[in-house]
Amino acid sequence: MSPQSEADEELLERVRSGDEQAFVALYRRRQGTIFRFLLHMTGSVNSAEDVTQEVFLILLRDKCSYDPLRGTVAGYLFGIARKLVLRHLERNRALAEHGLEDFEGTLLPVLAVDADPMVDLMRREGLDQLQRAILALPKRYREVVVLCDLEEMDYLAAAEFLNCPVGTVRSRLHRARALLLDKLRQRVEPRLQVKTLKPARSLL
Repeated sequence: MSPQSEADEELLERVRSGDEQAFVALYRRRQGTIFRFLLHMTGSVNSAEDVTQEVFLILLRDKCSYDPLRGTVAGYLFGIARKLVLRHLERNRALAEHGLEDFEGTLLPVLAVDADPMVDLMRREGLDQLQRAILALPKRYREVVVLCDLEEMDYLAAAEFLNCPVGTVRSRLHRARALLLDKLRQRVEPRLQVKTLKPARSLL
């Protein structure tokens, strides 16, 4: 059986026994989702890369405490990533608020929200403003936006990853979307008002 066809649990069991090929296969399978989550949470490519590496290095250490009775390997990896990134954001609040220097702006998909003029506007205005608005959200709201709107994760899976009730995910997401659209309006509407001003006619 090739590593590509093996379940995550089987690969992790082989990783624990020192199988490098299994580690590479598991890393290639799961690192993309982990990296995107971390990128949207931090706004920094470098930080996302560093934390992603740390997540997978834990699998090679004695710290790996995965229990199949408590969830999936993907959920376990995500839980590690979440703890590490929250710790990272606490240590680097300036990065969480302003650290956009190395954000490439190409990995952020359009928000999966109901049709809204502001969403259409942001599609035209550029995704960098959207990324800034997401980074300005409180962490508990930022998480649900990243998971449910950017990663298109269903509520049940998001609740499992965040270790909270589905109702909490729904209420946080509702509040997060309201905050996000309010932030976008504050950023965009002043510029639109300037653009629509017409020059005064000459009296001569």
